[in-house]
Amino acid sequence: MEMKKRISLELRNRNPTEVAELVVDNCRSSDGDVEGLTEEYSELEILSMVNVGLTSLSKLPSLPKLRKLEVSDNTISAGLDMLPEKCPNLSYLNLSGNKIKELSSVKPLQSLKNLKSLDLYSCEVTTLDDYRDAVFELLPQLTYLDGFDQEDNEVPDSEAENDEDDEAGPPGDDEDDDDDDEDEGSEEDEEEEEVGLSYLMKEGIQDEDDDGDYVEEEEEDEDEDGDDDADDEGETVKGR
Repeated sequence: MEMKKRISLELRNRNPTEVAELVVDNCRSSDGDVEGLTEEYSELEILSMVNVGLTSLSKLPSLPKLRKLEVSDNTISAGLDMLPEKCPNLSYLNLSGNKIKELSSVKPLQSLKNLKSLDLYSCEVTTLDDYRDAVFELLPQLTYLDGFDQEDNEVPDSEAENDEDDEAGPPGDDEDDDDDDEDEGSEEDEEEEEVGLSYLMKEGIQDEDDDGDYVEEEEEDEDEDGDDDADDEGETVKGR
């Protein structure tokens, strides 16, 4: 499918200004350049054009809010000098599997002050001596190159999942709901405990009252027995 048609389908009856993420992987660019994408996509933050036959990014429109650009598995060798002007807020760039052969090709990325992560897997530039050190020196704003920092520490899972969190909605909503549920549950438990305690206390008081009644009844019985014995003795004396 041609890139223009694919982008049109991905709109899904929305206005271009309403699109924050656009994925057009595995479609086809007829002339090796970006097609069908215009400056109307002014709110676009994530753009993925993996394996679409791109050879250049020179026709990429101005996307001021774009922060993540995926263009791996193409044959890009030119147009990177346009990125600082067209996408000044870019923080993640994946150029893996492209025709990037020299360090000079990525030098224009110096002007991307917010660029934090760059991937160049399977590009010829990775075969150069001291490739990693050279790139980090050339692009001091970078934190991660090919998924690792300068100390060879891997990108934390939290960093990799940030974009998914953004798509899922404002962070903490689910946690708040869980907290509310826990609070409600604990309140119910407390109420049940209070009811249970009051019931036990009430039952205990009733038991004590019953015991008292029982003792009193025994005493009354003994008194009655004593009176009867006395009467019997009186009668016996009289009989004598």
